[in-house]
Parts: sequence; C-alpha cells; structure tokens
Amino acid sequence: MKITERQEQILNTIIQEYIGSAQPVSSQLLEKKHDFGICPATIRIEMQKLTDKGFLYQPHTSAGRVPTDKGYRFFVDRLLEKELVEKELSSFEVEDWFKNEIGEDIKFIQELTKNLAHFSGALALSYFEKEKIFWKEGWEEILKEPEFREKECIINFTKLLENLEGNIETLKLNSGIKIYIGKENPFKNSRDFSIIASKCYLLDDEQGMISLLGPKRMDYNKNISLINSLTELMEKF
Repeated sequence: MKITERQEQILNTIIQEYIGSAQPVSSQLLEKKHDFGICPATIRIEMQKLTDKGFLYQPHTSAGRVPTDKGYRFFVDRLLEKELVEKELSSFEVEDWFKNEIGEDIKFIQELTKNLAHFSGALALSYFEKEKIFWKEGWEEILKEPEFREKECIINFTKLLENLEGNIETLKLNSGIKIYIGKENPFKNSRDFSIIASKCYLLDDEQGMISLLGPKRMDYNKNISLINSLTELMEKF
C-alpha cells in the first residue's frame, strides 16, 4: 500500500522517536520537536491515515502511536533502497577492533562479538559453520532495554535464541544481509524481536554468520551499518 511523501516523513520520524524513547509518539510531541510545515490537525490526520493503512497502531485510546511490523519493514526497506546506511562509521572505526587480535582465532572471535554487542546495544551472535560453534555477547546491554523489564519478554527472547541456535539453517542466509522483523521471524515466540544477520568470512576464509538480536525497537540504521561494515572488512583478511 502506497503512502505519500509527507506520510513517509512522518512515519520515519515516529519510528526514530520511538526507537529513542520506547514511548508511544503523540502528535503533540511531533508538533513540538519537528517542523513538517503543516498544522497540528493535519499531523493528526496523517497519523490516523498511517494507522488505517497498518503502519502504526495506538496502544491505548489516549496514547500516541507505535510502529507496526509493517511500519518497521517499510522503514528498513527504505534504508536499504536509498543506501542511507553509511559504509564508513563516523563515531568509531570497525578496523580498530582487531588491531591486536588477528591470529588468535578464539580470542579474535570473542573480541569481535563483544565489540559488536557493545556498539549495537543488541545481543551479538557469531557462528562458525564448520565447527558448529556459537559465541554470544551482550546480555548486559540487551537487558537494559525497557522491554526486558517484563519477565515474559526475557523468557521469549531466551527461547528465540535457543531456537536460532538449534535451527540456524532456517534463516536461509545466501548472500547479503537478512532482516527479520517481528512476525517475519521463522521462530515461535519472536513477534517482539528483530534479527539482523549476514553470512561472513571469518578467519582462514571459513564461512560463518554474524547477527544482532534485539527488540523490534532496535536502531536499524546503526546496526545494519555495523553488520555491513564488518562483513566488508572481514573479506579483506
């Protein structure tokens, strides 16, 4: 279903606001923080149209709006289509992660996974296909997210991770980056989470996988950029 350029701008802004705050986004907040060149009533009308089209939903009658899976998917597809994800990261350089680690296989992968978790704020998972070995880092980061204040969320996330480890081939990683949002995930109890994953040549040209797991409200721009930069860098080693 198509949306107008103005609706796309409002949708993108709502998603970015929600990623940052984890709170439903109201028309009043949009009016105060962003200049769309339209009156508050028109902002409300456009938000309702986006809701009617399935890109947003309203958790409570008096609450603001929250992105749906469809809204996130539209946002992510636009990121990829318009190549808004920068290949060179401004706040840090991925290459700096590995200055002293190349050649020490286990330590290298552990450090890679730990850095990926730290800079993404998500749970990072690296996987060696040949040895069927997983490395996981980032529990401290991911459990700080407000979604994990709910015990059920922690249980479901743990089940998602177990299912992923036991059925890694379900992700069907061929080439490029794969992004599963909410109900798109091929695993049960995963409607509240997203997975960003990519095949990657690790050490000695051995193929594996790197992925980020977290709430649907993850920073897709930053995390897609991280995965892309890392996979490109690993091809050089």
